[in-house]
Amino acid sequence: MALRRNTSSYGSIFSPSTRQEQDQNFDLYWQFCQAQGGELLEAEQDLTRKRDTLRAFQAHPVRARHPLPAPEVFYRNYVRCQAPLAPIDRKTLLLMAIYKVARHEWVGITGAWDAASPFNAAHPVITKIGRYHLAEEFGHIRLFHEMFLTFHLDRVTWVPLRPVMQRVYRIFPRLPGTLIDPPAFVTELMGLMFYRAVDTVLDAVFSDELEACQRVRELLHEITVDELAHIGQRRNFLSPQGVQVAQWLVRPMFRAFFRGIPESPYLFDVTQMIHDALAFDYNDMPPALLQRSWVPTYCRPAGCREVACEGSFMPL
Repeated sequence: MALRRNTSSYGSIFSPSTRQEQDQNFDLYWQFCQAQGGELLEAEQDLTRKRDTLRAFQAHPVRARHPLPAPEVFYRNYVRCQAPLAPIDRKTLLLMAIYKVARHEWVGITGAWDAASPFNAAHPVITKIGRYHLAEEFGHIRLFHEMFLTFHLDRVTWVPLRPVMQRVYRIFPRLPGTLIDPPAFVTELMGLMFYRAVDTVLDAVFSDELEACQRVRELLHEITVDELAHIGQRRNFLSPQGVQVAQWLVRPMFRAFFRGIPESPYLFDVTQMIHDALAFDYNDMPPALLQRSWVPTYCRPAGCREVACEGSFMPL
């Protein structure tokens, strides 16, 4: 994703906010995610508009002209690395890294879905938002799967983490909000930084597969639009003290997480990702993605602080 500064000046994701502003923004976000996602399909863990988007991709599949140089290397290492990484080509390394990050997301949202009340039992707006949010994340896993199919990787399965980590992911959603809100926000921010880093290297890694590269970017941007909105929504939970805790957590959480993605040093600059996360203010995001996503009012440029028609964020 080529970084470019928007002409409007957005505020930092760590901008201060009042309780009244946060309450207002939960209502605005709820309007946005209904317009963006459509109706919740609880049994399918899906949303009608997200389902339609996936079906549109599937109706017009794109496949790489050539398989990976050694697909068996991907299959031996995509769940857990079993071989030295230095000799592995960057296409395979990037797809392995994408799987490992998506796998963590899949495990986390599965645990959170099981811990949350069904939508018909969810009364506060925040609880309804949470159910929609998880359905969006399940949609991301389907989009990730399409990325693998684009490169003829049709034997990818979603494998649980080790029992200890599985238990951590099951317990985490049940903790008090004051404990989970800062790390939950940082996790969303980390996801966005990862997607930006992937977007930045796509053209170089897949330079000989232009159509496949473009399809992966289209799939990635569908995920990024949601992730942009998610970091604003998760930021909306943070008290002033929570904001400070989240800022402090960025470095240790990023470093700990990407230590578990051993492909990272061969693909990304994690130190730069940390710097970008702490400085994140939306100004480097492509305008086309921002217009499809949602930004809290207290991060928007002065004069762009009203919700637009149908819930999406459009500069006024």
